[in-house]
Amino acid sequence: MSSPALPRRSLLLLLPLSMLPLQQALAADAAWPVKPVRIVVPYAPGGTSDAVARLLGERLQAVLGQPVVIESRPGASGTTGMDQVAKAPADGHTLAFAAISPLTLNPHLQPRMPYDALKDIAPVAQVMYSPVYLMATQAFSGKSFADAIAQAKARPGALNLASSGMGSIGHLMLEQIGRKAGVRFNHIPYKGGGQVTNDALGGQFELFTANPAPALNAQIASGRLRVLAVAAPQRLATLPEVPTLAELGHPDANLGSTFGLFAPARTPREVQLKINAEFNKLLAAKEVQERLAKLDSFVATGSVEAFAARVRQEHEANARVVQEAGIKAD
Repeated sequence: MSSPALPRRSLLLLLPLSMLPLQQALAADAAWPVKPVRIVVPYAPGGTSDAVARLLGERLQAVLGQPVVIESRPGASGTTGMDQVAKAPADGHTLAFAAISPLTLNPHLQPRMPYDALKDIAPVAQVMYSPVYLMATQAFSGKSFADAIAQAKARPGALNLASSGMGSIGHLMLEQIGRKAGVRFNHIPYKGGGQVTNDALGGQFELFTANPAPALNAQIASGRLRVLAVAAPQRLATLPEVPTLAELGHPDANLGSTFGLFAPARTPREVQLKINAEFNKLLAAKEVQERLAKLDSFVATGSVEAFAARVRQEHEANARVVQEAGIKAD
């Protein structure tokens, strides 16, 4: 025998009670942070990204009153660490601090990506822009960028130029320079930036590309390595005599690395907005800006929406460059 139907008034009275668990769950989702925050850096320790993550983590911990743990998870040009974040609980307590290339470049080069770059990871807070150096070792007989182009024209394919990997930002920069100048370098792709610097000091090649880092900057200051050009919005305060690639007539090669905070895509919007607001506050501090400037990086903040739009735009632009240059993954 079926139960008698409840009067309509009784159903209306019960409705708010039935929604309470959902409302409580939503409120819990929006609370941030309620436990330690883990920030994954998908690169080897010791570089600029690691230094900046620890700088921001210390200040974030002081503000939030929760521990902030920085964890290095290098591998596959940032894909390994970003995959951990993509598959983490979507509550804002596991984030990544990384360049946007694991979302905008790797999908066009790695045949089997473990995550969907535009669906599984949410860009939450843009943090900084890091330039790329075009550098010379002691094996290079020239003095300037113009000398490098002249030598490449005189001996096509004989001038060796190393980068941190096939399809890296430095490699894309090289391809754009070569196409615009009508020259061909011999590209030597490495499996990361650390070994590039070591071999550069040994004069294993003439030219290479690299992001600024404390150890690299020390070698530049000593004169063992020279910067011929920088990919940056303007000349660097630490290297005022070095022109940008845009100044040298190569605006398409004036590529840099944009870094930011990322969360699992299902992270509630309220939590994403809180994270964005907290990091924007940290980056507004003069001390933080000065520390980043010493690393030759520029503070670059904005809204959640603006950062997501930048990622989508660069994803599309890189697809065209990779296709036109015929770049293949290792």
